[in-house]
Amino acid sequence: MKKSILIIALVLFGATTMSAQEAWNFGIKGGVNFANFTGDDFSSDNSRTSFNVGLLAEIPLADRFSIQPEVLYSGQGYEIYENDQANFLDVDDNVEYQLDYVSVPVLAKIYLVDGLSVQAGPTFNFKVNEEIDYQPTQDGGDIDNPYPGAQDFEFGGAAGLEYKFNNGFFIQGRYTYGFSETFEDLDIHNSVWQAGVGFMF
Repeated sequence: MKKSILIIALVLFGATTMSAQEAWNFGIKGGVNFANFTGDDFSSDNSRTSFNVGLLAEIPLADRFSIQPEVLYSGQGYEIYENDQANFLDVDDNVEYQLDYVSVPVLAKIYLVDGLSVQAGPTFNFKVNEEIDYQPTQDGGDIDNPYPGAQDFEFGGAAGLEYKFNNGFFIQGRYTYGFSETFEDLDIHNSVWQAGVGFMF
């Protein structure tokens, strides 16, 4: 069911893109994630540093108001041990719980002044990878299917600021939060700060 929802979202994104090319602006973006968990049942002081990358479109609806759908790959989770804490595991690097999503934000975008906008809206996140990695900067060290596994789908929200230059280049900062529980029946939620750049065609 969750895969069907994702496929439908991607098809609609592509179909509407083709039908509205003159009115829409399209772009690519990428950046850094500082991801963690928060909630009554678990929280950590060690965030996982990862990345996000993807495509977006801006649909103008009024002079200073647009809708901005996106499709992103977002690396999330948290850092289990820092380097100096991982010695007893006989590893040479940090240990990360890696929980990655294909994220589909649909954001309202309001321009405060020329170039500067505030964005907010829901995100629909589909889990595509889950593992523990005790060599996150190398090819090895992956432990698949940690228990308990995270839920396959997450409903969340995002809010942030963006500044777009006249040449189409933009810089962006954003916070995303998972409203639904990351693990069934546990008060644990994804919490991610994002910073990035992109280009609007």
